Amino acid sequence: MKHLILLAAAALVLSGAAGAEDKRALPGRNSYANPSAAIAAEIAFAQLAQEKGQWTAFAATATPDAVMFTPKMVYAQAWLKGRANPPVAVKWQPHEVWSSCDGSLILSHGAWQRPNGSGYFTTIWQRQKKGDYKWVLDHGDDLKAPLAAPEMLSAHIADCPAKPLRPVAVKDTKSKVLPPLDPAKRSGKSDDGTLSWVVTVDPSGARNLSVEWSKDGSTQPALIEQVAAASAG
Repeated sequence: MKHLILLAAAALVLSGAAGAEDKRALPGRNSYANPSAAIAAEIAFAQLAQEKGQWTAFAATATPDAVMFTPKMVYAQAWLKGRANPPVAVKWQPHEVWSSCDGSLILSHGAWQRPNGSGYFTTIWQRQKKGDYKWVLDHGDDLKAPLAAPEMLSAHIADCPAKPLRPVAVKDTKSKVLPPLDPAKRSGKSDDGTLSWVVTVDPSGARNLSVEWSKDGSTQPALIEQVAAASAG
């Protein structure tokens, strides 16, 4: 019941935020964005970690080609396979989301806590064939002080292309043999090109995540994160 209440509350908050964004920035209302779906997925992901175990939850909610950092960049499913869950799962809460106009890619950002520290996370969610979301990138770092929670969850939607969008047939990522992973760079973008991301990792382990989106007639940074080699993880 607590789980359902959390999801319902998130949906109500974000539907209101997304609606306000639609009226202001999406003339013609040609957006297929649904930020509340991604925030609900994030909350369900966090709840699953508490109920079934941290790594069990990560594996259940990731696409076959999702990547994470250990601290080097790895294919998540390969790294998680057979890995024992820690005795106490990390806890986390989403604070803010950014969605592409078509809703095919959504960025979630928030705070995490564990017994020996706290930090921030960024998850990139990709819409699947049945309309659900799975994550393709898990990124984050620890912080010296806990990340302050906002008064309200917020959602942002990228500007839509001038030409009205048409729904794109979504194909789930197939579980097949994946190509060798480039340890230095990984990127992705929404089907409509209004939200994109790239993460780079240098030989020392330091990394940079840059997310851009279409806003006010141009491509602008939505979120930039840098993780130093000494604390990469």
